[in-house]
Order: sequence, then structure tokens, then C-alpha cells
Amino acid sequence: ASVKDVAGTLSSFSRSFRSWIGFGDDDRSSTKISRTNGPIEIQEQVPDPSTTRPENGPKKSAKAPKKAKPKRAPAPQAVPVDGYQLPSLDLLEASASEGPNRGGLEQTAAELQEALSQHGVDARLTRIVPGPTVTRYEIELAPGVKVSRVTNLSHDIAYALASPDVRILAPIPGKSAIGIEVPNRNRQMVTLGDILRSDAAKDPDPMLVAIGKDVSGKAHMMRLTELPHVLIAGATGAGKSSCINALLTSILMRARPDEVRLILVDPKRVELGQYDNVPHLLTRVITSPKRAADALQWAVAEMDRRYDLLADSGVRDVESYYEKYDAGGIDEELFDRFPYIVLVVDELNDLMMVAGRSVEDSIVRIAQMARAVGIHLVLATQRPSVNVITGVIKANVPSRLAFSVTSQTDSRVIIDQVGAEKLVGLGDMLVVTAREPKPERIQGAWVSEAEVRRVVEAVREQQKTKYEDTEVFEAAKKATEVNEEFEGEDPEIMRQAIELVVRSQLGSTSMLQRKLRIGFARAGRVMDILENKGIVGPSEGSKARSVLVTEEELGSLIG
Repeated sequence: ASVKDVAGTLSSFSRSFRSWIGFGDDDRSSTKISRTNGPIEIQEQVPDPSTTRPENGPKKSAKAPKKAKPKRAPAPQAVPVDGYQLPSLDLLEASASEGPNRGGLEQTAAELQEALSQHGVDARLTRIVPGPTVTRYEIELAPGVKVSRVTNLSHDIAYALASPDVRILAPIPGKSAIGIEVPNRNRQMVTLGDILRSDAAKDPDPMLVAIGKDVSGKAHMMRLTELPHVLIAGATGAGKSSCINALLTSILMRARPDEVRLILVDPKRVELGQYDNVPHLLTRVITSPKRAADALQWAVAEMDRRYDLLADSGVRDVESYYEKYDAGGIDEELFDRFPYIVLVVDELNDLMMVAGRSVEDSIVRIAQMARAVGIHLVLATQRPSVNVITGVIKANVPSRLAFSVTSQTDSRVIIDQVGAEKLVGLGDMLVVTAREPKPERIQGAWVSEAEVRRVVEAVREQQKTKYEDTEVFEAAKKATEVNEEFEGEDPEIMRQAIELVVRSQLGSTSMLQRKLRIGFARAGRVMDILENKGIVGPSEGSKARSVLVTEEELGSLIG
């Protein structure tokens, strides 16, 4: 039988479709159909469990008796804050919008099968998975039919369905089926309240943050301690800022200030200012690129301090440190129970333009080592270019959230593959992590400004803000001053270069290459810095530069 026969059969069954298609669980045992007749399974979206939602705030549901708070493992067992209670979920709204109806799904399914039939593709539609933003139509090919027959028809399928675009998964991971994702004409709003009331949010780990819902309508949350750093990128208006707001509001809803502290960097000055004065902040929201570079330098110094504490206490990571500390195995007078730190940088491109070298070096050091001591980065940019998302940053930040972009090139810069250019915007994203390198499509959770204000006011009332600017930037000042003194170059390399040039009285770029084992371009930059500091004279072509400092003056230069 051909696909045309199946399409005809579907048409004959359309009247009885609503009466006998059951909405079932998302499992692999769905009813299969023959190539001539039988049902197409339509998977039901995960229902909103608002009637039985758990409350983590002051008010408790009458239907849900109070239970003992589960012990956190391996998440930290935080020291209680006097009188502090987590905000109530009543502060967040539930979604009131509805997704696609069955009639629309049936019509699109018939149009899809007709399109495949017209192009001579022998396949059958086996399952329909409606989601908040897109619906996935799963098809199985007849024996001998190449997958490329379907993937090459993406534009034709979009034309037949009157859709702006379709995304084809060939195959669906873990299945012998092809998924055709078609944008819904009626999108369903996904709110942060929906996610935090779902079963996925029952784990009390304060580092578990809400992201959105997947294609099947299942709530999706991410554990920052496992990522352990995140890069968020996408075009303007694609949903990047909403994602950051959902992430930060999740932390405020689920974590006490003694569990998680925040450093927020907002060069645009308009995105994160609403979080000022929350007790979770280590310092006011940072808007100056120079102060942002200082904060990153401090984070590096704090990372080194925490590693010293771990080494002295005989443990390998922050979870083991917390367990030993809570069990009384660590002297509280000599060791502190430091909180997790989440450092959020909005518009990374602004920092890279002003202080690119120092910012990149700090980000790379934190990304390489800070996971074990509880420091995590969230980097966001609307300019997904190689000048901003450098190869070094990508190599050390494996978890990426890609929102809608304008080209395949931008998609490759973010997630190393195409796909983000086919997203439909407004929070539609592809999520890639170190554990799940295959992109997963998620509809991001929406949180309104009014909801954010309510949550912020609730946490402000719970505890007074205590900024620690002196602590945050004291360690960074010296490092930043040294960094500025040498114009962003490695201070140790510069000291060695000064000593070599002054002792030999030879201003030779090739000598620096050879002795310091650095490239020609970097050696030339070092020599230019020495010229700016008055140590060597200007370039004289192929001749070595004259040295303007004597060996007796060397001590004052390198300390």
C-alpha cells in the first residue's frame, strides 16, 4: 500500500477520530498501525498539576499536609537564616492559554501525508506529539526509502502546510522514526509558575533552575552544578532576556541568601536593575565594564581561596566539603561554609569590546576550574560572532542555549551545528549540554515584570541586603592594576621580557620569541608595551630597538 492509501484511510477515519483516539502517557508502547489502516497516536500534553502543587512559601495547601523537608544530598545543607522563608508560588501566575486542538492536528496530519505522497515518499504517520510551540509529527519510512528523501523536502513540506518553516529530525534520537516539527498556529504560553509547580521542581536543590517545556509539554529544569557553566545566545527579541529573568527568579524562589549568592553584570543598564537590593547579591548590579572585569578577577581569587580550603579539609569538591562541614568534621572557626556563587553576564560582547583580553582570561580560568568549588557562569550575548564567543570560551563552556538566529553561520557559532535559524522566536530555543550533545527543543518559560517585582519585594522583606563590595573587589584591585599596567598582557611574561631586554641591552623581538617561547605577534605586542613604558625606543626596521633603561634601574621596574 502507498502513502496515498494511508492518506485516504485517514480521511475516512476523520469523523470518528475524536471519539476513539485516547490521550495516553508518553511511552514507547503506542499502538502501531498497518500501512493500510489503524489509528495515529496523539500524545497528551503533561497536565498542569496546579490543583496539587506543592507550596514552598509561608502558605500551605490544605490538600497537601506539611511534610518534613527532605535532606539535600549532594546539594548543600544550608545553615538556617533567622526568619527567612522562601517566597510563595502564589506570586507566580499559571498559564491560561491553550495549545493546538485535535481538529487542527488532524488537518495538518492529513496535509503532511498528502505532501509526502505527492512527492513519492512511501511513509506512514505513526504519532503526533503536540507541544506548546511546535507539534512533532513522527513518520516511519517504508523499507528501502532513504532518509534524505524526506530531509530534502523541508521547503516543500513547509509550503504544503503554509508554515513559515519546519525542522526535521532525521532520525529522532532513540527511535527508528523521522520527526517533522511544525510551528503551532496557536502557541501555548509557558509560564515560570507552571514549571515551578510541576513534578520536576519537587527536588529542593537550590541550584535547580526552571528553563521551560520540551516538545511533549514536559517541564524542563537544569541543575547548574552539572552544566556547570552556560552560554545563552540569540538574536534581539528571541527570548534571551526572558530566559535570564526566569533563571534568576527561579533562584530567588528556591534558594536562601546563605545558599546562593549572585553577581550580576548588566552593561545595558536596563535588564537586571530590577534585582538591586535583593539579599542574594554580593554587590550592586554592575554596569561598568571595568567593575565587571574586577568582579571576574575577584571570582578567580575566590576560586583559589576555596581550593585552599578544600585541600586543607581533605575533600575534592564543594558537595563533599558541605557534607563534612555539616557533620562537624571541619573546624567552624578556621573554615567558612561558603555559598554557591552564580555570576551572570548579560551582553558579553560589550565587555569583550572594552576589556576583551582580561575578561576572556578570567572567564576561561573560572570555566576550567570553578565547578568544583561552587562558582558558576551564565554568559549571554545577542552577537553570536567568533569575536565574542571565541573558541577558547566555547571549549570551556559546553552548555549552550541557542535562541532564534538569522543564519546557519550564527547557529554553528553557538551550538556547532545548524538548527537555531529554524526556531520561531519568543523563547523557542535549542539546548545543548555536555551530557546531551544532541540539541533538545525547549519553549522557554515566561515571567512578567510584575511577577519579578513581586518576588523581589518578597525576598527584600525577608532579609536586609548586605553588599560586600569591599570583599568582592579588594582582591581584584591589585590584579586589575597589574593587568592595566601591562595593558592586559601576562604580568609574569612582561617581567621576564623586561629583565631579558634590560640585562642584554638588546631590544629584539626574535629574542623574546626564542627565550619566552611565544609567537611573533605576541612578541611584537610585548615589545610595543615596552616602548609605551619607555623601556625601549621606537622600531628601526630590521634593526634591534635601542634600550633606554640601564641594568641599575632594573630593580625599580620589576620590583
